[in-house]
Amino acid sequence: MVNVARPSPSVRTPWRQCSLLAALALSVAWPATAREQKTEPFPTLGRLYRDDANPWLQEFWLLGRYHGQYHVSEGNAGESSGWEDRRFRFGFQARMFERLTFHAQAVSGSDFQPAYNGFTELWVGWRFSDAATLTVGQQKHRFTHDRNVSSRYLNPLERAMLTNMFGLDYTPAVTLSGAVKGWTYHTGVFSNATGRDVGRAFTQFDSGYSFIASGTRDLGAAWGMDSAHLNLAWLHSETRGTPTNLARFDDGLNAALIVTRGSKALVTELTAGLGGDGGNAVGLNVQPSVFVRRNLQLVGRYQIAAGDDARALSSQRRYERPAGLGRGSFYQAGYVGLNHYLAGHRAKLQLGVEYARMDGRDLWTTSLMVRAFVGPHSRAPFPAVTMLEPD
Repeated sequence: MVNVARPSPSVRTPWRQCSLLAALALSVAWPATAREQKTEPFPTLGRLYRDDANPWLQEFWLLGRYHGQYHVSEGNAGESSGWEDRRFRFGFQARMFERLTFHAQAVSGSDFQPAYNGFTELWVGWRFSDAATLTVGQQKHRFTHDRNVSSRYLNPLERAMLTNMFGLDYTPAVTLSGAVKGWTYHTGVFSNATGRDVGRAFTQFDSGYSFIASGTRDLGAAWGMDSAHLNLAWLHSETRGTPTNLARFDDGLNAALIVTRGSKALVTELTAGLGGDGGNAVGLNVQPSVFVRRNLQLVGRYQIAAGDDARALSSQRRYERPAGLGRGSFYQAGYVGLNHYLAGHRAKLQLGVEYARMDGRDLWTTSLMVRAFVGPHSRAPFPAVTMLEPD
């Protein structure tokens, strides 16, 4: 990714933003055949084998993910622009012995530098019942609904600023998850460090640990909605040495309400980070969306966050920080975009514009994104795999 940052004496007119906005016409005027596609045209893309009668191997999937994006950021503190090969992952998943799942997914660095940059996920899970699955290995931190949603299904360019400040990624862990009486839960103990050296990451636990507990309640058709979910989460981190993850806050609290009705959805999420060297921070993340056509979704997001220290908040590491937004104590951002689904979530184009402001410094960012993946879908409340029908 190419970044050029330089100060500007006044707010620059975002003329380059307008040039990218012309791409909206491509989404709106796409051929009718694309608009008439089914919600999930390729439900088994990547599945090479399935035989539930085989006692040894029931299912085998290839896994692959590519996310590329171009951005232009301009503000009164500087600017940046460039193309980035954001995510490239590859691997496999096998379901064996009727209860065991083995998942291995390697990752490249940004812009394929390096081509191999370790594993995002490398775990084995044993399902005792629907109520209890024990998973051991490198896996995802599922703190906040924003983080629980896979990057395959994200509506905006990036997760919320405060979510990313926690340093939530993939580290070795032991977790327990399942569904009990309308609740889906996920809890476990995570190492606070990982790296390309898998052997060291799985045997050297000298950077501390984190405990995460998360529960999602299915509220059904509450308040006249088609679906409603309440997610509650807690995080506690004990750091030492040189942690690579979850080192910003000692504790985190999160509550999210996710509702859908017809073609519309609304995610409302409140997150607090407590303790740590940078002090406390609290943030609100609101994400409305509507499907205007079967393959075309209008999305929005509003963020507001505040900290009790002049440097309590840190702007997005990509796009915002290279353009000079930096650190501060009060942050707001508004995002609007169009998501064009070529083949459901398996292939889509996304276009978005975001305005962010941090303690008197502001920034416009326009982004054009390409998203594609093969492999099984993951399940979570909206957006996840869900695609709503237009009214």
